[in-house]
Amino acid sequence: MTQPSPSEAAGAALTGGVLGRISRLDGAFSEALSRVAAQVIDDPGLTARSTIVELAERSGTSPATVTRFCRSLGFDGYAALRVAIATETGRAEAQIGWQTDIGRPIRPDDPLDRVLGRVLSAELSALQDTAHQLDVAAVARVAEAVVRASRVDLYGVGGSGLVVGDLHMSLHRIGIPAWVWNEVHGGLASAALLGEGDVAVGFSHSGGTVETVEMLAEAASCGALAVAVTSFPSSPITEVADVVLTSATQANNSQADVMAARHSQMLVAELLYLAAAQRTFPRTVSSFATTAKAVAGHRRLGPQRIDAGSVVELGLPRLGCGDHHE
Repeated sequence: MTQPSPSEAAGAALTGGVLGRISRLDGAFSEALSRVAAQVIDDPGLTARSTIVELAERSGTSPATVTRFCRSLGFDGYAALRVAIATETGRAEAQIGWQTDIGRPIRPDDPLDRVLGRVLSAELSALQDTAHQLDVAAVARVAEAVVRASRVDLYGVGGSGLVVGDLHMSLHRIGIPAWVWNEVHGGLASAALLGEGDVAVGFSHSGGTVETVEMLAEAASCGALAVAVTSFPSSPITEVADVVLTSATQANNSQADVMAARHSQMLVAELLYLAAAQRTFPRTVSSFATTAKAVAGHRRLGPQRIDAGSVVELGLPRLGCGDHHE
């Protein structure tokens, strides 16, 4: 084979990255240049870290051949080729990380209106899916048990921990004694103190979060009603649960779908809370009034100006324009 002409190299340089250019020009390389190309394509990361002598030794050629290879691609020398390969492989690794954490449906260069549409679509699909498949009779059964329980434990870690935190605050506000656990040691200790008549609810989108499964299993073994909220009805957490409430069933790993799954969990949590509030209506109304009164002094009604008198009434020190807090 012959070395590609300058016009061939220039044309290849206009399209794709350096690795793509090497692949497209490989048929035009001489035997020696093909051996260098094979080494670069086989392990571009190693090439970016290697000296010209090391690459020449691995390819069974010489530094002069490597230099000719670089120039055939339009580079001044080996240093420029190394920089180009390092840049390209760095972008590839970043793209892999993006696809893992964010997901292929949303690209780094997407306009925000497209991102918004993708997120909204995932959210609506997950919520509708949850609403269609959720066993409302099972939710009612759990709500009945919750309002009668002397203690309610809520388990969840990571994203599910945010959901159980919100549910805990809602239940606590209507007078239901609930505790939230997202750390396994404290959660296991609490679960061990539960008994018949108590309720434990574990949230896990995958159903395989070890800590959540362990805490719910401990609660079940002590006689508490064990409730699992998961997107996968055949997952490990369902094996230790008395009642399973299924949220979204989508298994896509994209960030939009992970967020949608979390919001579908919140839909289940919200429905459970409202069902409990319905069953304790008089107490709930009284609790709302009591808690609203407790925090009334920390709320401003509309865009009112806080004057000096208001500051004094709130028990705050009155400061002059030149005064500062120490």
